[in-house]
Amino acid sequence: MLDVAEELVQRRGFNGFSYADVARELGITTASLHYHFAGKEDLGKALIARYSARFFAALGEIEASVEDSTQRLRAYFNLYADVLRKDRLCLCGMLAAEFRTLPELMQAAVISFFETNEKWLAKVLDAGREQNALHFSGSPTDEARMIVGSLEGAMLVTRPLGDMRRFQAAADQLLTSLSLSRQMAEHR
Repeated sequence: MLDVAEELVQRRGFNGFSYADVARELGITTASLHYHFAGKEDLGKALIARYSARFFAALGEIEASVEDSTQRLRAYFNLYADVLRKDRLCLCGMLAAEFRTLPELMQAAVISFFETNEKWLAKVLDAGREQNALHFSGSPTDEARMIVGSLEGAMLVTRPLGDMRRFQAAADQLLTSLSLSRQMAEHR
C-alpha cells in the first residue's frame, strides 16, 4: 500500500490521488485501505515517516562509508538523481509544493524532513571547510539550504523536460563551485 501511494505522490502529488487510485492499483477495496489507514492524513504521515527513515538511513550509510567531503556530497546528490531517474520527485519536495493544503501533522513532518536533511548536509559542509576541501561564503547552514533548494528545483525543472542531463549539470555545477573555490584559494 505504501509503495503504491508513495509512487502516486511522487508522480502526481498528495492531492492528485485518492484511496480509489491506490485500491485500483492493488486490486483491493478502499475499505481495505481504511482498515490500515483511517484517513488520507494517516497514510500521508506514514509515507513521510517511511521515506524520511530510508533517506536518513542512506545518509548514515554515506557517512559510514565515505570519508571525503566532496565524495559525500556527490553521493548525497546521487540520492536525488536516483529518485529522478525513476521519473519521480523527492516525496517531501512534492509535498512542499502542496504544503498549504496539507494537514498540520503532515506539514510538521515535511518541515522536520528538510531541517534534518539540512543539518546533516551542513555538518558535511562544515567538515569539508575545516579540511580545506570545500570553500563557500556564509554559514554551512545557509549553504546547505541553498544546495537542498537547488537540487529540489533542478528536479522540478528536469522532470517535465525529460532530460536527466539538466539535473546532472546542476548537481555538477554545485559541486564544482564548492571545489573551484578551493582551487582558487590554493592559488592565492
